Amino acid sequence: VQLVESGGGSVQPGGSLRLSCAASGFTFATYHMGWFRQAPRQEREFIAAIAYSGDTIYADSVKDRFTISRDNAKNAMYLQMNSLKPEDTAVYYCTKTRDGTRWPNARRDDYDYWGQGTQVTVSS
Repeated sequence: VQLVESGGGSVQPGGSLRLSCAASGFTFATYHMGWFRQAPRQEREFIAAIAYSGDTIYADSVKDRFTISRDNAKNAMYLQMNSLKPEDTAVYYCTKTRDGTRWPNARRDDYDYWGQGTQVTVSS
């Protein structure tokens, strides 16, 4: 299993970024997927998840600003982040659910494989 994030960077408050996750080594279309983030000295926290059917869930902190999506034909997942705030600064991780995990999946323990992360910095 390999998960590779891209698209991070530095942006001013109010700006936008689109993160991508390229997946390989498993049948992507049959797994629920998620995005987490981890700020310095903080726990890794749930951001959003998408079922293999396309259903989605979000953390309250990003609802109405972030949009998760997937393209099963490309084995890819995305996170469109709008209206970014300084508190969104963190390393963002792509992750897949464990075999047999039932939807919805907001707990860290629901996931087994993680990407290396991509840094997002929101600052003026």
